[in-house]
Amino acid sequence: MVYDPGALNASLAAAVGNDFNLMAELRDAFVESAARQLDLMGRSRCDANWELAASRLKSLAASFGAVGLIALAEEALDGAPGDPVVLRKLRIAIEDFAAG
Repeated sequence: MVYDPGALNASLAAAVGNDFNLMAELRDAFVESAARQLDLMGRSRCDANWELAASRLKSLAASFGAVGLIALAEEALDGAPGDPVVLRKLRIAIEDFAAG
């Protein structure tokens, strides 16, 4: 599944207007933060660490209007910690945002 970065682009444009350099910086910060939470989820060894990283990812996604990523973070919170299917879906989604 490909995640359309359109909502992220719209949120960034609403926040910074036509400042394309700032938009690029914010996009990079978003992707870096999302990737960091995904890494923490992948390395978590207890339910609490998984839930904390997934919750942070959900909040980050909500801050930028990334609806698809919110849904995946909720899937992670509702599922089993360490679920490799969810981790793979999240990785693909974050890569799509990075490419978008």
